[in-house]
Amino acid sequence: MSLFRKALAAVGATFVSMLVLVPSAFAQEAVAAGDNKFTVQVFVALAAGFGIAIAAFGGAMAQGKAVTAAMEGIARNPGAQGKMFVPMILGLALIESLVIYSLVISFSLIGKL
Repeated sequence: MSLFRKALAAVGATFVSMLVLVPSAFAQEAVAAGDNKFTVQVFVALAAGFGIAIAAFGGAMAQGKAVTAAMEGIARNPGAQGKMFVPMILGLALIESLVIYSLVISFSLIGKL
């Protein structure tokens, strides 16, 4: 048996023993494992924070892509600036409205705490 196979067998045996032994080490009693109001509040706060963070990131990426596409279009055809400007502004406003909607949802979640 080669050294590689011995090492792989040792790693595999360690992994399997961890799968068997570790869950029993972290087992909780049924009384202590129940959810309470604090646990729910923690998850609501995390949901609000992650929700606004993801919305802000997605909105920034979408606005950057929209403006980049409009600027490239204007650079290729400067005469089309007037036809591109209004739809770009409308698109940016709609993207920002989705981010603001996520902010409102986050505030409503925080209000439930």
